[in-house]
Amino acid sequence: MKHIKIATFGFVATLVGASILLGTTLFAKSNESESSRLAALAKYTRVVGTIQKYYVDDINITAIVNKSIEGLMSNLDAHSSFLDKKGFKNLKIQTDGEFGGLGITVGMRRGALTVIAPIEGTPAYKAGVKAGDIILKIDDLSTLNMTIDEAVSHMRGKPKTKIVLTVVRKGVNTPVKITIIRDIIKIDSVYAKMISKYNILYLRVTSFDKKVVKGAKEAILKHKNVKGIILDLRNNPGGLLNQAVGLVNLFVDKGIIVSQRGRDKKEDIKYNADSSSTLTHVPMAVLVNGGSASASEIVSGSLQDHRRAIIVGTNTFGKGSVQVILPINNTEALRLTIARYYLPSGRTIQAVGVKPDVVVSAGKVQHKVNEFAIKEKELKEHLKVELNKIDKKKIKIQKKEKNVITKNDILKDIQLKTAIDAIDILSIAKSK
Repeated sequence: MKHIKIATFGFVATLVGASILLGTTLFAKSNESESSRLAALAKYTRVVGTIQKYYVDDINITAIVNKSIEGLMSNLDAHSSFLDKKGFKNLKIQTDGEFGGLGITVGMRRGALTVIAPIEGTPAYKAGVKAGDIILKIDDLSTLNMTIDEAVSHMRGKPKTKIVLTVVRKGVNTPVKITIIRDIIKIDSVYAKMISKYNILYLRVTSFDKKVVKGAKEAILKHKNVKGIILDLRNNPGGLLNQAVGLVNLFVDKGIIVSQRGRDKKEDIKYNADSSSTLTHVPMAVLVNGGSASASEIVSGSLQDHRRAIIVGTNTFGKGSVQVILPINNTEALRLTIARYYLPSGRTIQAVGVKPDVVVSAGKVQHKVNEFAIKEKELKEHLKVELNKIDKKKIKIQKKEKNVITKNDILKDIQLKTAIDAIDILSIAKSK
């Protein structure tokens, strides 16, 4: 299901928000005349020679060329970049679902280094990094004019070492300093819980690594007789395209899942659903927020366009461009934007995101408590023995049911409660 491009010397795979090595560079045709191309190359050669001869410090041609490539890629767009040996290696490690660092995904928004989302359970998440935080400093280094790859390189380091991020946060007047202890990041990209009272399967996808479709499929097959499914994509920064397409295909049996269009019409691709891969047609709700990006937006937007799920939460990040990894040798590569993604209806995600059907900000469920109501345990001679038995029984049940969403979990999360209510409504409508 991966996008394979046949090239002269190999092939490349397309991914969303993350990429993986599968090939070599492509040579595109140009409308430019041969003379103007030669003149431009001659100018570049003269500049390189001049720098090497007159620059204040001794600098070799390899270093000059690498710096020029870095400058070129960063000036194309926020997502194109040059991957040196270290960056290329880190990229491959990240898409395998285990890597060292903070557990944070970043992107460029209006020229500022911005947190797309902290990955759940990681050091960054536990330290309080939030989606939408703008990173001003990494330790004492300013992020002004810093590329994404440079930022990632600075943030990664040996496990158990300290790093301080200085961030600007919406609603907070002064910059916030966050101390994080680096660690090896092991991601459980999919986990499932039952909301037993409602007979709803809660499916949480934290990132789109290579294990997502398999994990989701196992969870769905294990809970076949549920009333509905809640797919939680909040703070999911994206990942592999084939996993996004595969996840949608578990719920949609026909039509376009997503398409991509670029400058070259030959590169236009439509990813269609295959009914043999579809597992369920139960009512669905999808949870999203500002930290849901790229692959998460493809999944939520596609399910929304197919009227397959109600989308609940806040507007998503808005990253709908296509990057491919084009190796230039065995250790270095280019991450290059080649197209934009379009949802089944033809709308774009880029800089727009996915707008939920039901807009609900994060927070607790508001419920009124009668201050004057008297409960049994407040009476002078209440049945203490029976009450103790009930309390102990409750504790045993909570310890036993680790993979269950409790009433308290729901009360703390109004977006989740709204999704549960949406499934109830869909179930009633379906039964009529």
